[in-house]
Amino acid sequence: MPYSKYRTLVHILDQIRKEAPQEFKRYHVLESDTDKLDQARSRTFIHLFLKVRFGILDFKEREYFITDQAYDGGIDAYFINEETKAVYFIQSKFRTTQNNFQEKYISFDELLRMDVDRITEGAEKDEDDNPYNGKIKQLQRDINNVPDIGRYSYEIIILANLKGCKPSKLRKMTSGFSATVFDYEKTYNELVFPVVSGTYYNEKELCIRLNLSNTTQSSSRISYNVNTVFKSCDISLVFVPTSEIGKILYKYKNSILKYNPRSYLELSNNNVNRDISRTITERSTNEFALFNNGITMLSDGTNFNERVGVKDQAQVIVTNPQIINGGQTAYTLSRLYEQSIKGKIAENIFVNKEVLVKIITFNVEPNDDQTQQLSLIEDISKATNQQTPVEEADRRSNDKIQIEIQRELFENYGFYYERKRGEFADGIKEKYIKRSQIIDRDIFLRLCMACDFRPATARRNSSKILFREDNFSKTLSNKDRVHEYFFAYRCYSLLNELERSFSKEPNNQYGVVNYGQALRYGKYAVIAVCNLLSQDKTIENINEIVEPILSNWLKFEAYAVPLPTNSTYFRIYMDPDTTEKQKELNYSGYYKGRTLDEDLLKFFFEMQKN
Repeated sequence: MPYSKYRTLVHILDQIRKEAPQEFKRYHVLESDTDKLDQARSRTFIHLFLKVRFGILDFKEREYFITDQAYDGGIDAYFINEETKAVYFIQSKFRTTQNNFQEKYISFDELLRMDVDRITEGAEKDEDDNPYNGKIKQLQRDINNVPDIGRYSYEIIILANLKGCKPSKLRKMTSGFSATVFDYEKTYNELVFPVVSGTYYNEKELCIRLNLSNTTQSSSRISYNVNTVFKSCDISLVFVPTSEIGKILYKYKNSILKYNPRSYLELSNNNVNRDISRTITERSTNEFALFNNGITMLSDGTNFNERVGVKDQAQVIVTNPQIINGGQTAYTLSRLYEQSIKGKIAENIFVNKEVLVKIITFNVEPNDDQTQQLSLIEDISKATNQQTPVEEADRRSNDKIQIEIQRELFENYGFYYERKRGEFADGIKEKYIKRSQIIDRDIFLRLCMACDFRPATARRNSSKILFREDNFSKTLSNKDRVHEYFFAYRCYSLLNELERSFSKEPNNQYGVVNYGQALRYGKYAVIAVCNLLSQDKTIENINEIVEPILSNWLKFEAYAVPLPTNSTYFRIYMDPDTTEKQKELNYSGYYKGRTLDEDLLKFFFEMQKN
């Protein structure tokens, strides 16, 4: 396989290393110095965790929390989270090969060497009478400076594989503290994938400031209770300062758009943005509140506080917020907010300009049926996006099967299925992954059709028809066929590589001398045959599977051209001027026509018999 999740992880670590200011020399090492490179990557692994788990974007800020050096009491890093009222102690064991990263375990002795108990009690030395290093003393000072530290919990994070250790035993080894293990699978799924997709700024609670100076009643909101198939939910309408929405989307990006049909950067390609922008930048009054349809936000719990100690201000705290409609508005405000904090436009453009926000609160309980809730969210998202020009493919982007397919392709093959356009733009921009690791949703659905032996339909149908609900649900319905679909994708990639190899041969474009029109018009046809005839769809042996099929493609076309059923596409006639036989060969039409599928079956099954 050309890619692996471990290789992507290492590449991400190397990109994060490059963020280090020059004075942090331990990160800027020669590739040839393998020992120092391994040490740098090991330390950067902690940076990755701090960046993804706690949203710490600045390299220097992350470095502050890393304690990994001699006499660190077994603690490699820490973080004091004021939002969750928790102090996290981190121990990390990065492995420098893929096999070791996935198969080597941290020892119990290493866990027992974590002096969390002694350090939090204020001890200045370890049990061997060695003074703790300066970073551990910094940790002690930071804890001591928290005014309400008695309300904080202490939690252990282990970045390593741990074998055969029950939670009760693990708690004993960590002095009774709660512990979370990030083994190799959890690292790939909860660190690597989120940083590539830009979904790692996950705050459980979001605090939004409200301006009450323009309200004509005592309350800052209008509330309404609704009964649904899931449960009773509350709808609240509030006007929110545009700067607050801009700040939220600027920070959280795709993390707050999980149920929106489009991703953060996909929202940039729309003419509507200019009109939204002008209403903010070119007007000093609040026409924005009149002209804009507003934003719909989901919440698992919503609390309003109109007594915050500041005149004409209130707060709304939203739990697990998600914007499902109005993404275009939020995106535009986020870009204006970014420009304002960078000094490119005046900060006062947002003054007294507000946007209507509808907050739908489910008031989720631990035992609630999540499947039913997600189904209702999906319906709300689709319904609220009916009035805006959203493509059919976008409407399907949050369907359960697409989310499952995306997860399966990443977990099994390390590839990124782009169910939302621009979903992995952050990963490309930061050079964490290559574009060749991203699977286009349109091509993928066509490949699924080829696996159903419908290659002509796969080539013929437009994206709009492909993703129309009836066609989509018929084509993509079983995540257990992921291996088959990925096999088709690898065949497709090989055919593209082969096509490119002929690009510099002017007299043999598309390799027509070798393979007829297989590479120009017939890729889905070739893949359909490969999938049908291959019992063992071994990804590593794609060449051995594809080549025998391609080697017979000229024979297949020689068989198909004279068939009476194909006279619509291929016509042989006598030139009246030269009295010579001439051919009209419409291969483009044939490979998306009505007779292709049956011709393929007859020819290649007959070939197998012989």
